[in-house]
Amino acid sequence: MRCESDSSMQEIAWTMIRIAFDIGGTFTDFVLHDAQSGQTLSRKVPTTPADPSLAVIDGLNAILREAGREGGDVGAMLHATTVATNAVLERKGARTGLVTTEGFRDVLIIGRQKRYETYDLYIDKPKPLVRRRHIVEVKERLAADGSVVEPLDMKSVDRAIDAMVAAERESVAVALLHAYANGAHERRIRDRFHERAPNIAVSISSEVSPKFREYERTSTAVTNAYVMSMVDRYLGHLEAALEQLGCHGNLQIMQSNGGLVSAEIARDFPVRIIESGPAAGILMCAEVGRALERRHIVTFDMGGTTAKLGAVDNGRPAIMPTFEVDLVRSRRGSGLPLTVPAIEMLEIGAGGGSIARVEKGMIVVGPESAGAEPGPICYGKGGSHITITDANVVLGYISPERFNAGAMQLDIAAARAGVERDIATPLGIGVLEAAWGVHLIATTNMENALRLVSVERGRDPRNYAMVAFGGAGPLHAARLARRVGVPQVIIPNGAGVGSAVGLLQATPRIDTTVTRVVRLDQPGAIEAIAALYEDLEQQALSELGRLSARDAPLWSRYAQMRYAGQGFEIHVDLPDGPIDEACRGRIIDAFSRAYLQKNRFIDEDGVVEGVDWTLVGTLPLETANATGNAQGPSGQSQVSFSRPVWFPEAGGLVETRVIVLSDLGVDDRVQGPAIIEDAHCTIVVPSGDRAGKSGDGHLIIDIARDA
Repeated sequence: MRCESDSSMQEIAWTMIRIAFDIGGTFTDFVLHDAQSGQTLSRKVPTTPADPSLAVIDGLNAILREAGREGGDVGAMLHATTVATNAVLERKGARTGLVTTEGFRDVLIIGRQKRYETYDLYIDKPKPLVRRRHIVEVKERLAADGSVVEPLDMKSVDRAIDAMVAAERESVAVALLHAYANGAHERRIRDRFHERAPNIAVSISSEVSPKFREYERTSTAVTNAYVMSMVDRYLGHLEAALEQLGCHGNLQIMQSNGGLVSAEIARDFPVRIIESGPAAGILMCAEVGRALERRHIVTFDMGGTTAKLGAVDNGRPAIMPTFEVDLVRSRRGSGLPLTVPAIEMLEIGAGGGSIARVEKGMIVVGPESAGAEPGPICYGKGGSHITITDANVVLGYISPERFNAGAMQLDIAAARAGVERDIATPLGIGVLEAAWGVHLIATTNMENALRLVSVERGRDPRNYAMVAFGGAGPLHAARLARRVGVPQVIIPNGAGVGSAVGLLQATPRIDTTVTRVVRLDQPGAIEAIAALYEDLEQQALSELGRLSARDAPLWSRYAQMRYAGQGFEIHVDLPDGPIDEACRGRIIDAFSRAYLQKNRFIDEDGVVEGVDWTLVGTLPLETANATGNAQGPSGQSQVSFSRPVWFPEAGGLVETRVIVLSDLGVDDRVQGPAIIEDAHCTIVVPSGDRAGKSGDGHLIIDIARDA
């Protein structure tokens, strides 16, 4: 199901029915939105790891039936996926090789000298996706300005191709020295591969990541090659499944930068969708923040497999020009660097399915997960390991009868027996105390990650609100916020399927980047910058054209800049308007403001230079309120029932009122301890905290300072 070439398709896709679906490690989330009627429906089904398309078919059939629609009525399918991420984490990508400049065979192995743990004698460096024996060199050399020092030797290229064929490589990355400044040699090598070995997929660094710093650029090109064939097969399988349902609409994929692209572009540059699902959720948080006039937000997404934390500063998600995957203990420098723009986030192995155990007399939680198959013990699918979800069921936080809108019945007796066997008995404590220990350790793990995202990156948690979503996020959010000092928690409307909601609020976006070191004090600097952006605009228009868009894009510019002589850059938003001589001072002023904010000083005599120049093209498509109006009638909240729930701050196991979120009116206030249940998540309001509903249907929890 490729993107249609008909220019009317774009209008149909964005004015009629749209379905967003996010495939997670444990659940696949769906949200259907009808722009004309305003109808919004959501659904959550267990992920089918062996074939994710099976869960997609099940969920789509269910949500279309509920809406009284057919597949042919759908104008757009918006998708977030973790398939590329999982391929890297599990080392299940293609058999990949690397072609590089003679003398640079060990660039991936050497990496960077900096150690992520300075005093650890047994530190493990990031393991490359390509083994050394599958890295071959070719004779050529470019200077830093792109000029040819040594022409490309085609005989060495042919030898490299022969080596890759003999090694049965499925995919090859080409990353030559200084190719960011001149990609001609890489393109010639790719053309030669197409002639002599057409079955081998080729990724060239000058197209995947035309930036300087050889290690990072090579790592990015290799990762793109490593996941390319898997993403291609996955999308092909998914498109076939959608066709079977009659869904002929425009399939678009979420990128790590928070923008949508066609499936075709995702196939060519799969490295751009590494953080696809989490990015969509942070977009939703930014929209919620704008609606509630909260410009500074920390985001907390806890699903079945992982927990993701991020930030929104001044109303916009924080964008990183480079990020890492497969981190060790969340330490910078421990993972594989990728030089593609991505929304800032930190991911840890702390989801509802994270496995708990006793090691050396202590409770340990994660990072291993029970996933969707077999899942937690309480799912009744054959799981044998205690998980965070099992502990929360035992503590009374999750209703066994109404979990996932009643679609799943949980076995609380089996969960209780598992906690007793694996945690309580080895430690010689009661079952409830053991389950609480699992809950507390999980919260502590997430607290450490939240401090990395906030305090260690210069954000004062006291000045931020937390937006919590995902199936398990609202359950842990209030206690997590209290421990870090965040004064307010927002549970958005549709929190249980938050990433899918974020997909509906996204627009197509293309980022084009190039490395050119330009000193602002040099003659001709402005002319050089203008020429760079003219080239970037043509590249962006070419990719946007593959989205079948007929509207003119909205442009924005930013750069990575520094003082001349420095080794690291900062993000600078560049002024709009024409790039002319009058723009020079505005660029320097923008750099000074950004530098002062980050470093608390500026060098009045320093020479400013730009390194990486980026142009962002966004299609001006109207995004409707994806969650609809979930507001309940004012003054008509009902205490549906009560059950025993573990609140140690209130004395232990206490009879606690349980409120259905849709029954809560905007004038009602809920004093903790209390449980508030939504269709796809459970919200825990601890003792001392106070919750109320906004006019948009979002639940706001004020955290007690003295609790």
